[in-house]
Amino acid sequence: MHNEFTAIIEKDGDWYISYCPEVAGANGQGKTIEECKASLASAISLILEDRREDVMRGVPVDAIREVVAIS
Repeated sequence: MHNEFTAIIEKDGDWYISYCPEVAGANGQGKTIEECKASLASAISLILEDRREDVMRGVPVDAIREVVAIS
């Protein structure tokens, strides 16, 4: 599945810091923009995975589970 998110990147001294306005709590940092974006991507992935696992705990066992792809 392909998803795209916004990365807001700012320079802070020798570091770049970033956040994603679509995913609350997703932040990244790095010495380069590329490192910063990779850090942010990892944070987004971990947050979404955690949210997915958390919400699935409340789904009834007999519910139908299907994957919906968004392009």
